[in-house]
This record gives sequence, structure tokens and C-alpha cells, in this order.
Amino acid sequence: MSVLSHVSGSVGRLRAKGRTGVGVTRPGLAWAVPATVFFLLFAIVPLVLVAVLSFTSWNGVDAPRFNGLANWTSLLHDPVMTQSIRLTLVLTAAGAVVQTPVSILLGVWAAGHQRNRAVLSAIFFIPLLLSATAVSVVWRAVLDPNFGVPSQTEWLFGDGNLMGSQASALAVLTFVGMWQWTPMHALLYQGGARAIPRVLYQAAAIDGAGKVRQFFHITLPQLRNTMITSVILMLVGGLTTFDTVLILTQGGPGTDTTNSAFYMYRQAFKSFDFGAGSAIALVLVMVATLISLAVVRLSGYDRMRSTAEGL
Repeated sequence: MSVLSHVSGSVGRLRAKGRTGVGVTRPGLAWAVPATVFFLLFAIVPLVLVAVLSFTSWNGVDAPRFNGLANWTSLLHDPVMTQSIRLTLVLTAAGAVVQTPVSILLGVWAAGHQRNRAVLSAIFFIPLLLSATAVSVVWRAVLDPNFGVPSQTEWLFGDGNLMGSQASALAVLTFVGMWQWTPMHALLYQGGARAIPRVLYQAAAIDGAGKVRQFFHITLPQLRNTMITSVILMLVGGLTTFDTVLILTQGGPGTDTTNSAFYMYRQAFKSFDFGAGSAIALVLVMVATLISLAVVRLSGYDRMRSTAEGL
């Protein structure tokens, strides 16, 4: 009896220690030094240098010359800059609207136990293994108006030059982005769907709810936090899209698909005006930051709580 009392007392003390945190050794601040140094060197320092360059005139060869607010004044009266911001927002919004439902459906399906699910999921996730440059090169060849698929299906694509108009070019950019990045977001939803307690579906089935009602009344509400995370990643990725535009459209026709990232590249590395390019980069950073903060604030992401039982 005394042995049982001793064991019971020991277990109680261990539980109390776990609750109060007594005796728990926390990692020291030294563990944060590598990440902090990495962040300073590759994020903060470059951002500060870009901010300084935005107030200079520099061709990349000679010494930078301070020119005050000339770059910023020029941007305010630059119609291409205004258009590039609008196109960036359009491409970002289109990507989020198209990718979100497809990612949710694919992720929820991949979380199930269907026959051949693992094989089909592996096939669907192949685009995620490729770089954006490789994907763009492949689709440029596939959509070539002379030798690609459009040249063989004139009844569907007309003259086959999908990059010849702004509407079709933006549609191509949206489709290619969806084809590559949907698998990544589907993985997020797959993990979120598998974390949903099965007892919720069992209770809904007992009440007579079918698969469709379970999806809209259980799955989607439980995936809210995952959806917010996915949308934020989509917004950040859409605002910084560059290589796809560079390879597929070159910002054309004219400047009809010139988003802010590509315009920054063109000003800095084509026109050798690194001061103006730095100013555009800062504008892009500010726009991305404001949109991210707005999404976090409006969605309640900063107050996110677990949807699992008991948490």
C-alpha cells in the first residue's frame, strides 16, 4: 500500500511540475543568434541599401549620386508604374480566386482513403518539384503559336497567339501560376483536413448529413485557419511574380502584362537605372506589407486559435 502511495505521489508531483513549468529548461538566447544574423544579413541590410539607393542616381558602374526625391517624383508621374501596380493586384487576386477552390478540393480529396489516392496525389504534386523557370519554359513551348498546341487547334485559340492580347496573356499567366502552385496549397489543405476530428463527421452522419453538407458545415469551417495561411502565401507570391512574366510575355504586348516586379527589373537591369529600380522595389515592399497586414487584421489571423478538440 505504501508503494502505491509513493508511486501515486510521484506521478502527482510530475504532473504538477509539468503544469507549473518548474524544472523545465528553456533554450537560451544564443539559439536565436544564427537566425537573427541570417535575417539581418539577407533581409534587413539589403532592404536598407535599397532604401538608400532609391535616393540616388546609379547606373551600376559609376559611383551613386544623391538626387533627392527625383526617383520618387518620377514614379508618381509614371503611367507605367501605376499600370504595373494595377496589373500586379489583378494577377494576385486572380491567382487567389482560381487557386483557392481547386486547392481545397484537391487537398480534401487527397486526405481521404480512395483507391489509388497515393499514386494520383504523387502525379498531381509533380509541378511542385519544378522551378518556376522550368515551368515557364515548358508552357512557352506548349503554347507557341507556330509549333505548340494552339497552332493545331485554331477552332479554339483562333490565330494561336495567346500572348497577343492583354486578356489572353493575363489568363495564361494565371493558369500557369495555378498549375505550378496549386499542389503546394493542396498539401496545406490535405494536412488541415486530416487534422479534423473524425468524431465530427460521425456525429453529422448520425444526424443524417450527407457528404456535401459535411463538407460545407464541417470541413470548410475547420479549414478556416489553413485557408487564411494559404491565401497569405498566395498574395505574397502573386505580388512578387517575376520569372513567369519574364519568360512567357516579356511584359508584353507592349506593357500590358508588365507587373511591378518585372518593371523593377526592366528599369534596373535593362535601362541601368538602379535608383529608379530601388524605388519601385520599395513601393512593392510597402504594398505587399500593407496587404499582408490588412489580411492578418481582417481575418483574425493574429488571434488564430486551434480548432482541434480540447485546445
